[in-house]
Amino acid sequence: MSRRARHRIGHAAGGGRMTGQKVLPLVVRIERAAPPERTDALEAAALAVLTLLDDPRALGDGEWAETVRSWEDIGIRKVVRRARGAEWRRVLDLPGITVTSGTAEVRVHPPVPLDDWPKDLSRLQVSGTDLTDSAPPGPAREVTLWVNPELEMSAGKAMAQAGHAAQLAWWGSDEHARQAWRDRGLAAAVRTADPAGWAALTGSGLPVVRDAGFTEIEPGSCTVVADAPWLRHGGFRPAGSGPLRAS
Repeated sequence: MSRRARHRIGHAAGGGRMTGQKVLPLVVRIERAAPPERTDALEAAALAVLTLLDDPRALGDGEWAETVRSWEDIGIRKVVRRARGAEWRRVLDLPGITVTSGTAEVRVHPPVPLDDWPKDLSRLQVSGTDLTDSAPPGPAREVTLWVNPELEMSAGKAMAQAGHAAQLAWWGSDEHARQAWRDRGLAAAVRTADPAGWAALTGSGLPVVRDAGFTEIEPGSCTVVADAPWLRHGGFRPAGSGPLRAS
């Protein structure tokens, strides 16, 4: 298989449906009276994915490690659902990690089988994540996830894509870059790219998420580009060659 083919397969958001496929559940808290800002929710999703990937329970012989590895080996599909009130409190009782970014709270759970979700997650709604920003987001950061300006995605869909991009950036980071990223709290900005510069971003060799087309957009659509100084300096590996793992 060619490098380009591996690159495309590895970057599809979850790839095709395969036996034993798992998905990574992300739950965003959306209370009626105080929904989060859209950009905060996207950045919280990215942070949640990074936090799980760097958690000792997901590494080595940790309790989540085997299921995380099997999920990564087949694809990196993610599904975002929303919760409020008692639903959110029940979610907190399940194994997982809660992160906060600005106005947004997101809980990430260890991967689950595609067709066998825990009851308190499976009953949550996927729709209803049409969030907005009350003001333009601030400037980009050292790590920025650039969203395709030509696509319309619900907040839930965009959250999943931001999570994919963060994961690809993590895979492309060596331990020195990862430690520097940890020191900054694993922060990653999510911003909409300038339409005039989008083609240059997708052709730059940086990690690109190409969606599998399960929902909302056409298969193969480029959704998000992950950008960081070390990724521009040749640190990125195609996801099809497997994630970087500590020895």
